[in-house]
Amino acid sequence: MNTSIVIALVTVALLFVCVFAGVHISFTLMSLSFVGLFLVTSNLSTALSVLSTTAFNAIRTYTYCVIPLFMLMGTIMAVSGSAGDLFKWAHKMLEKVPGGLAAATVIGNAVFAAVTGVSVASATVFSQVAIPEMRKYKYDSNFATGIVCGSSNLGMIIPPSLFFIVYGTVAQVSIGQLFVGGVLPGILMAIIFIIYTSIYGTRHPAAIGLDPVTRKPLYEDPDPKGKLESTLRALPIVLLIIVVLGGIWGGYVTPTEASAIGCLGAFIIALCKRSLTWKSTGSILLDTSKGSAGILMLLVSAQMYSRLLSVSGAVKWVSTSILSANLPNWALIGVFLLLVLALGCVIDGNSIILLTTPIIQPVIQAMGYNQVWWGVILVMAVCIGQITPPFGTIVFACKGVLGDIVDVATIFKHALPYIVLMLLTIAICMIFPQIILFLPNMMMS
Repeated sequence: MNTSIVIALVTVALLFVCVFAGVHISFTLMSLSFVGLFLVTSNLSTALSVLSTTAFNAIRTYTYCVIPLFMLMGTIMAVSGSAGDLFKWAHKMLEKVPGGLAAATVIGNAVFAAVTGVSVASATVFSQVAIPEMRKYKYDSNFATGIVCGSSNLGMIIPPSLFFIVYGTVAQVSIGQLFVGGVLPGILMAIIFIIYTSIYGTRHPAAIGLDPVTRKPLYEDPDPKGKLESTLRALPIVLLIIVVLGGIWGGYVTPTEASAIGCLGAFIIALCKRSLTWKSTGSILLDTSKGSAGILMLLVSAQMYSRLLSVSGAVKWVSTSILSANLPNWALIGVFLLLVLALGCVIDGNSIILLTTPIIQPVIQAMGYNQVWWGVILVMAVCIGQITPPFGTIVFACKGVLGDIVDVATIFKHALPYIVLMLLTIAICMIFPQIILFLPNMMMS
């Protein structure tokens, strides 16, 4: 092991120390990249030149417009009340089904995921929309909160997912293929969630607003009509999703072009609903600017750090060392997933992807696994961290909306079954990889 590799490995250790200490991830990556390259090259001008070129190349392509555009699309749809329309539509379609509100929450989240791409946004909106409605229908508050927390994770699996964009950028994998690769796993996960809520509701009728003895609803809807109206209100959103995702899958538009179309469509829908004001429009643009700037800074710093690992030879050394251990492929995949799950308990999803991808991806590639398949598996594992203690971002987003209705410990407890269900989905997708690869392969052909 030469000195350059030792320097790079020391920076990896320092990186984890700084992240756990709460130092901003972008600042940490940039600082360690500069210091590491300076020590590796022993030349200040060379280190500065390499980093400046890397930073410029990292975001010079118009492809990165996909980040602010999809974030803008999601923010507009969240502010316009589209989540409420989707939820009411799903509720009206399933109102005669026992536990229909629980299934409606999952379906509403799944459809809303296709226009937001951010789980926290889904959690915040559905905590405001779905939980009060479920409580009105005498659902158990804890059960209702667990449904929202679990199904909000669909926002990062069903495209357009911000995690897919970050992974595709860092790993140099087609974002369009990642998007379509996440569709079937996301649908599968939603189906598994619905099956679980149905089984739970059958065994615990009081949790879904039914009398334990007669199994009749404790609350009757005074206005059982309105299916046509709710369908008409949800139809434009569904059509927008079909245009955006269908355009990408069919090869008619690139993800960047689809994001622009999605923004325009979301803006038109919001205008027609008269849900935009000058003040709210300014807030939407400001929030999108802040969010996308932070993500772009992360991507630039991650590319700089990847450059350090590449120049030092650390990536090749780590890959060779792991492969020379002659462990079964399934064991290595298991170790990588355990690492991601452990990191998910203490740091955010974007940071996990940025930290692990430069090191793990070459090993995955050397083992002969499809990069799109691994990207979807990785994102699903990262999503679990959003509902695991002690820093589950989705849990705290729900808590922020609900206030004193449910305490944090109780939310974590009732989110636990969805962690198990997400692990089950990952296992199924690992055993049957075509669940992920079927649509990308069709897209390529």
